[in-house]
Amino acid sequence: MNRSSIQGQLVDIFRKEIRPSEIIIENEKIVEIIEKNADEVPDIYILPGFIDAHIHIESSMLSPYEFARMACVHGTVATISDPHEIANVCGLDGVRFMIENSKNAPVKIFFGAPSCVPATSFETAGAILDSKDVAELMQHKDIWYLSEVMNYPGVLNNDPELMAKIQAAKDVNKPVDGHAPGLRGDTARRYASYSITTDHECFTLEEALDKVDDMYILIREGSAARNYEALAPLLKSHPEKVMFCSDDKHPDELVLGHINLIVKRAVAEGYDLFDVLKAACIHPTQHYKIPVGLLKKGDFADFITVDNLKDFNILATYNQGRKVAENGNCLLEYLKPEAINHFKAIPKSVADFAYKANSRVQKIRVIEVVDGQLVTQSIIADAHIENGYLTSNTENDILKIVVVNRYTENAPVAIGFIRNFGLKSGAIASTVAHDSHNIIAVGVSDEEICKVVNALIDSQGGVAVVDNESSFPDVMPLPVAGLMSIEDAHSAGEKYSNIDQKAKQLGCKLKAPFMSLSFMALLVIPSLKLSDLGLFDGNKFEFVDVESL
Repeated sequence: MNRSSIQGQLVDIFRKEIRPSEIIIENEKIVEIIEKNADEVPDIYILPGFIDAHIHIESSMLSPYEFARMACVHGTVATISDPHEIANVCGLDGVRFMIENSKNAPVKIFFGAPSCVPATSFETAGAILDSKDVAELMQHKDIWYLSEVMNYPGVLNNDPELMAKIQAAKDVNKPVDGHAPGLRGDTARRYASYSITTDHECFTLEEALDKVDDMYILIREGSAARNYEALAPLLKSHPEKVMFCSDDKHPDELVLGHINLIVKRAVAEGYDLFDVLKAACIHPTQHYKIPVGLLKKGDFADFITVDNLKDFNILATYNQGRKVAENGNCLLEYLKPEAINHFKAIPKSVADFAYKANSRVQKIRVIEVVDGQLVTQSIIADAHIENGYLTSNTENDILKIVVVNRYTENAPVAIGFIRNFGLKSGAIASTVAHDSHNIIAVGVSDEEICKVVNALIDSQGGVAVVDNESSFPDVMPLPVAGLMSIEDAHSAGEKYSNIDQKAKQLGCKLKAPFMSLSFMALLVIPSLKLSDLGLFDGNKFEFVDVESL
């Protein structure tokens, strides 16, 4: 019999009280909670661990196991994880990789079945998961829900294939996650009526209030999208309908913190401690029906200890009674993952990135980045033409953006223009490009764009930056599906931070240049994006011309 105990101030979220206690653990579970006198226990607080209610682990650029090694030091005990990104690259093999790699991880990772692979028919992905594939996944014991249904036009129009995927989740009584940016009023209610129970895409309080009666609202603070400031009032007005999530978290930021940072911020701003902890710990566990302990007798011994309830400095994290992190260090060793990939693109020439202008063109349609948001604006700007070709205009901060199909040897390059990246020279590129993860790049000249794109083709995926004075780009390889590193979290975080800083040295003023870049091909988020097939209006759900005659 494996028996242990821990003493401290027990934070009972259900009873909304804090009391000195001793917790007795046997064989991974809590078998008894004994009330003690205050002077009998150490001055630490014991509380349920934090849960990220929606994350794409691939966006941490770490394998699930390595992500967990870093997240557990911040008090994370579980995640609700959508393997949508690797599924778009490698299909069912990618989902299986994520499940296998997460086994024995120090964080409980609960995967969903991706509902939209590919996300739309307006881009080239590496795989297709049809309703039969999804139904097969929904029967799997390691699949806990249907991942975000981002094709909301398909829902509203009763697309038969999409309806079959939703029905597959309902047949096994598993939740269905939503993704409906900008939907309001009756349209939002109709979307929710198809058994869709969450939304993490609200970027205004008004939108969230439209949806909160029908769905849980996930307050998101990630590396690109940060909606806490807008949505935090829900913690007071609708505390029973809120969860916290990061959605996408790059490695340099994951090193600094996770859901613990949202908890600390909310409590510091005066929101009720127990309401905040319900959002961080209780609601995800109950909604997704996951086997995560909540500090009750009979529960798994999943919990954390902190020094106080203001700073929430994590002293230790426990997974089924096993201490997995202590004083900022994971107690489990690094394990190098096997690489899985899907890459066929061949090197490009500078001429592939040239855009011959129409003789009558005076204006162009431009993607305008909104820092800290996934949504973009669509603007009309003056065309900048040199020798008959549309080119970047650094004075007006309008740069060329391209998407290169990585699943076909020599497909044509899609070309557009973008504002607010701020580069004065050079180019940046990434194979983390939601949702299909083709190569996406922004740069000042065709030569620099070609150089940085070819660097990623050569490395079979990664993130890269090149200056016009450099012969070779700086590259962080991502050999696992072009999405994840095989290095440990600290090494990956340091490399990513260096690449990020070099992009900013070229003039980029975005908080997270590569995270923002990764969403410029995400067609299901308005207003204007670029896929490997062309410029796309996310409001009208149709392709549009770059040139505005």
